[in-house]
Order: sequence, then C-alpha cells, then structure tokens
Amino acid sequence: MSELTHFNEQGRAKMVDVSDKSETVRTAIAHSSIEVSKVIYDQIASGQNKKGDVFAVAQVAGIMAAKQTSSIIPMCHPIPLTGVNITFKWDIDVSNNHYAVLIHAEAKTKGVTGVEMEALTAASAAALTIYDMCKAADKEMVIGPTFLLSKTGGKNGDYERARN
Repeated sequence: MSELTHFNEQGRAKMVDVSDKSETVRTAIAHSSIEVSKVIYDQIASGQNKKGDVFAVAQVAGIMAAKQTSSIIPMCHPIPLTGVNITFKWDIDVSNNHYAVLIHAEAKTKGVTGVEMEALTAASAAALTIYDMCKAADKEMVIGPTFLLSKTGGKNGDYERARN
C-alpha cells in the first residue's frame, strides 16, 4: 500500500497538489445496485410509479451528482468531466422473489486526476434516487454493494476489478 497522501506534515487533512501530474484521458466505471420488491418492479417496468419515470430521474440525478462530487467529498478536486453515462439492468430471479436494479455509472475526463469518485458518486446517487422515487410503495429496499469496476489513465495505470 502506498503512503497516505491526504495529510500534511502536521497530520491534518490536505488536498493533494496535482499540478505536476500529466494530463491523460481517464475513465472510471462504478457499480451499485438496489434490491426492490415485486410491487416496485411492477411499477417501474410498467411505468406506473406515481412520481414518474424512475430510471429517467435516477439517470439525471446520477449525472448531476457526478458533476457535484467535489462539493460533497472534501478532498476531491473539481474536474472537467467530458462524459457521464448511467445504465440500468434488471437482475431478476422470480423463484427466489429477487428483483434488483444493477447500476453502472461511467465517468470520463481529460485531466490530471482520476474520475473514480465521480463514477462512484453517480452510481450511489442513482440508487438513492430510485429509493426516493419508490419509498411510498415499499421502504424495505436495500442499496448496495457499491464498488469500482474499472478505471483507466493516470500514473497508477489501469485497474479492473477481479470479481463482481
């Protein structure tokens, strides 16, 4: 493990100086999920949720969250995102009454620091938005796990999660 970089000589938090780093194209893909009931699955799949199109709102929320990451994660640098995309896929096992939305959030930039936190924030916000949109029908939803699937660019090179 490398030394911790977010502490100054007094042991207090600092924002890392990235001014000497090379600008590269950087990408990150994060995963999250939310387990829902059959009732919520039926509402979303049929477009009958009273608050509207759940995935459309969650997608916009995730994109907005990625753009605000440095405002809510104290040591994140504000970065110029060049792209954010969020996709949703159902994971269903009817025999076990399992209904889950799998969320993938991809963030891209051309800059001196990575976009892992932006992708993770986008995936998390999308999951939270699905919860918010559906909580009137059922509050038993479970969010997570949330994790980084992959990243490219930067001095530490590429990363691909070994297991999903």
